[in-house]
Amino acid sequence: MDLFSIIIVLVVAGVLLWLINTYVPMQGTIKSLLNGVVIIVLVIWLLQVFGVLSGIGSPRIHT
Repeated sequence: MDLFSIIIVLVVAGVLLWLINTYVPMQGTIKSLLNGVVIIVLVIWLLQVFGVLSGIGSPRIHT
């Protein structure tokens, strides 16, 4: 995945999160939880894209 695609994904995720936070009425705790989950998922995805967490998502069975 090239750098341009990564930036596009991050911008789209940010805009969607901003739209949800701005226009969907919900409690502050739920909004904070949603923001935290999205940020954690994006950080894990970025770590996988850059190869830091290459083992997650591909379990290996040693025989």
